[in-house]
Amino acid sequence: MTKVDFYLLPAGGDSTELFACRLAEKAYRLGHKVYLLTPDPPAARELDELLWTFSQGSFVPHAVIDGAALADDHPVLIGHEEPPPNLSEVLVNLAAEVPPWFGRFARVAELVGPDHAAKARGREHYRFYRERGYPLDTHTL
Repeated sequence: MTKVDFYLLPAGGDSTELFACRLAEKAYRLGHKVYLLTPDPPAARELDELLWTFSQGSFVPHAVIDGAALADDHPVLIGHEEPPPNLSEVLVNLAAEVPPWFGRFARVAELVGPDHAAKARGREHYRFYRERGYPLDTHTL
């Protein structure tokens, strides 16, 4: 069963996108394949750029899904739609909704920013997973 982790980000700390990069790097270094789900194509491109620059000396091999990037070719993929079927380890959800295909992933990371709208969306997502019986953990950063 999919394990869901909520990361509550503090005001004045890393942005949601920057924390997503740090989380993707950690999962990659642990040998996991990661899918970063963004709300739209511009957000995917921005996250792609950030992954190149977020930490000096860090390298996270990644690609934006454009039809040519396959899960077997890159340990970290970024996209705004359903990923290739063979990608099923770690999903970092940066989208406003819980994707209908989240259950195929072993782990889901929900990042909750400090602003009111992000907290409200985080509560909705938490309720969604809890009502369906998924194991939940919350990490206050």
